Amino acid sequence: MHVTRIIAVRHGETAWNRDTRIQGHTDIALSDKGRWQAERLALALRDEPIAAFYASDLSRAFDTASTTARAHGKPVQAHRGLRERAFGRFEGLTWAEIEAHHPEDALSWRKRVPDFAPPGGESLLQLRERVVAAVDEIAARHPGEQLMLVVHGGVLDILYRAATRLELQAPRTWDLSNTAVNRLLWTPEGLGLVGWADTGHLQDDGALDETTA
Repeated sequence: MHVTRIIAVRHGETAWNRDTRIQGHTDIALSDKGRWQAERLALALRDEPIAAFYASDLSRAFDTASTTARAHGKPVQAHRGLRERAFGRFEGLTWAEIEAHHPEDALSWRKRVPDFAPPGGESLLQLRERVVAAVDEIAARHPGEQLMLVVHGGVLDILYRAATRLELQAPRTWDLSNTAVNRLLWTPEGLGLVGWADTGHLQDDGALDETTA
């Protein structure tokens, strides 16, 4: 059986990442630091055989992917199924503001209640269904090839859990660093984990471990 190799990357840093402000579906551009990270990523992956590039249609992910894709002379295909979790009324708020103004919702969010959705947003169950379906659809197009997905912290969290068979409520013990290189294998039976959170290309400026969506 042919497997599909996946390089899964979180977008570069944004100002809202630095401020711990929830982005969700809000389209926030890369910061200067984020663009630097994207350039470093492109340099690190310049000799990798990558058959296709896919990204969330939100600019912070699409622009990060485009930097590496240009180095390979290939386009980026935008896919809405790779978007970050929709956070509804949480979007634009910092963690502290959510705790202060919506304490009950904040508790459900912190406890990772699978069916909890911020008003106007998605639950973890809905996010998992959307993300896994999108990755299955994309990976099935590329048997025996390697592709790159540039996504978001929440999406990567779902992929890690799918690859390691961890429940949605299990505490997170893995990094979701901006532009870290994460490697997965896909078959029709599901995902497997190869490597996670390689930030060697960022060593000149330290690796980030931002967890803001």
